[in-house]
Amino acid sequence: MADTSRFELYSFWRTSATYRVRVACNLKGISPTERNVNLDAGEQRGEAFLKINPMGAIPALIDTQADMPHTPITQSLAILEFLDEVYPTPALLPADPHGRARVRSLAAMLAADTHPLITPRVKKYLVAEAKFDDAAWRAWQIQWFTTGLQAVEQRLANEPGTGSFCHGESVTTADICLASILVVMRVFKIEVPNIPTIQRIMAHCEKQEAFAKAAPALQAGAPQA
Repeated sequence: MADTSRFELYSFWRTSATYRVRVACNLKGISPTERNVNLDAGEQRGEAFLKINPMGAIPALIDTQADMPHTPITQSLAILEFLDEVYPTPALLPADPHGRARVRSLAAMLAADTHPLITPRVKKYLVAEAKFDDAAWRAWQIQWFTTGLQAVEQRLANEPGTGSFCHGESVTTADICLASILVVMRVFKIEVPNIPTIQRIMAHCEKQEAFAKAAPALQAGAPQA
């Protein structure tokens, strides 16, 4: 059984990147102590959090039992791979090199090519410097969600490695990253057309408790309906 007392997770209810870590922790039976960093209040730009992550980005994971305790692990994909190495069951990456490369490639399309374009720091810059209003910001979100997801859809629909999930018949990092984009799109009430393979895979993911428990609306700090 995983040691659930060793980790601290700096998090926020809404973020796509934090969602990824929550799903991975749920899959592996880990329950980190969460430290809320309120992005809407700008706490990520405060001196205290910048000492943890100078980029001012969520999430950050601290392993209090590490050889160098209190050294944070940042970047959600790095955190997922760290957790997969420390707790290898269930595995988040395939056993074969080609499979691992494919999963990492799909995950990067989502977590590195798509998600960074719609983060709060991008919005802050576009509002301040490019004078985006709410309509312009929403158009920006729709543009990049659509571009990213339709590219992923093309791969998933045409590559033989796709199964019930992004790669075969078990959850991988690619599924976690895919779901992390879709759940945040729901928060923003944005839909992307013509992604049937993605929607099918998302339905499979959400049947799993690990994904359901990570839903943004269920986290501390989420607005109450």
